[in-house]
Amino acid sequence: MYAAYLRLELRVWDSDRAVIRAASRKLAPSARRDPASRDARKHFYREMLRHHADARRLVLQFRL
Repeated sequence: MYAAYLRLELRVWDSDRAVIRAASRKLAPSARRDPASRDARKHFYREMLRHHADARRLVLQFRL
């Protein structure tokens, strides 16, 4: 999933909302509308947010 996060092409200081918007643009329109895949979408968004938080922590730790 980390590779998918890198393909979102986000800056570290982008907001969580920007992460969700970028992630939703990467999903196929049919996957965004399908109620059966709701849990999979939630998992995908949460993973993207987790990777984004990790990237923020790394930048703060090393003051990049």
